[in-house]
Amino acid sequence: MEEGILIKFYGGFYYVKAGDQLWECSLRGRFRNQKQNILAGDRVLITFRDEKTGVIEKILPRTSELNRPSVANVEQVLIVFALKNPDPDFLLLDRLLLISRQKNLPAAVIFNKADLATNDAATEILQTYQKADYESILCSTKTGLGLADVGAVLKDKISVFTGPSGAGKSSLLNAVSSGLALKTGEVSQKIGRGKHTTRHVELLPLDFGGWVADTPGFSVLETPSISREELDDFFPEIGAYRGGCRFTSCVHHKEPDCAVKDAVAAGTIDPGRYQRYLHFLQEVTEQERRY
Repeated sequence: MEEGILIKFYGGFYYVKAGDQLWECSLRGRFRNQKQNILAGDRVLITFRDEKTGVIEKILPRTSELNRPSVANVEQVLIVFALKNPDPDFLLLDRLLLISRQKNLPAAVIFNKADLATNDAATEILQTYQKADYESILCSTKTGLGLADVGAVLKDKISVFTGPSGAGKSSLLNAVSSGLALKTGEVSQKIGRGKHTTRHVELLPLDFGGWVADTPGFSVLETPSISREELDDFFPEIGAYRGGCRFTSCVHHKEPDCAVKDAVAAGTIDPGRYQRYLHFLQEVTEQERRY
């Protein structure tokens, strides 16, 4: 048997890269009987039928697993938002960062279409997330700004490339890795959203090394199941002040002598990020009441 990585599947066939070749494989019947799911990114063992086809015999243990998008063994998440056309939805961005952190996956934020935004606005947004301890990159496929930095982050890793429709994910990947030739779409002027140009999860090989899962755009996600007391761990710049609050159980909302609220008032913590923290605090509080 030879080890390979599953890069895509459709029509009942599974396409595995093993060595320098892509093998069209079927799935051993016992997997179907066990109803075991198989995901893009899975490391598998295959046997060969002939020079082009094979059979998946075993799925190796996963180091990570995401449900939306459905992909295994990811090492990092790159979250792409446009600065303009469409305007960034920061609540969605912070929700994606929260989910990445819950999955123990490093996340970087890529602000695309920087050529459409003013320098002051772009710099302010970038600094907000840099201060929150996230690697953040300004880029533009029109001017070439930041493309080398994006490539350096992607190099030799398995990455998820995600974000809302219209952010320019496919165009950005095409600009970073010339051999991809992904289909791109325009943003609807009527509804302010992009067309879904990526329909399924597939691992794409990068010409400088590494794999990336270009995933369908989306706009609605559920809040992960976390408690009120641990929510500040998902906002690094807020969690850093936990020890300075009067109460050890402080959730940084209505409590007196709260170091986080003092930092917001002083401008050390971005007020927008804090308001979105309070939004998630309300969501997780409601979850706890239901269950």
